[in-house]
Amino acid sequence: DCRVAAEQLKTNPRHKAYLEGVSLCQLEKLYSLLKGHLGGESLAESLGKFQREDTIDPEEDMNKLDDKELARRKSIMDEVFEKNRKKKDDPDFIYDIEVEFPQDEQLESCGWDVESGEEM
Repeated sequence: DCRVAAEQLKTNPRHKAYLEGVSLCQLEKLYSLLKGHLGGESLAESLGKFQREDTIDPEEDMNKLDDKELARRKSIMDEVFEKNRKKKDDPDFIYDIEVEFPQDEQLESCGWDVESGEEM
């Protein structure tokens, strides 16, 4: 598993000083590309395979995933969240954002917020 190998390399005391600035995701991608190369894949094929594994399909039913795959998806979502998150030190950070939503449009209802005759 490329993720386990990347974690072992990053936490190895011998390499820790050299890999401090390298993210775990970058090491995992490197391992994945090397594994693909050793398996006879081209660089484009390896990159495409890594891209498919590293993206979240919004239509995917995550209830059907095993624990390992679910943890992988959660890790990807955490990385994307942290990458997009605005922090107090960011130059374009705004503490209190006010947004006006248009009131003249027809509101769509969601199935989860409609009360049904059945009690749970």
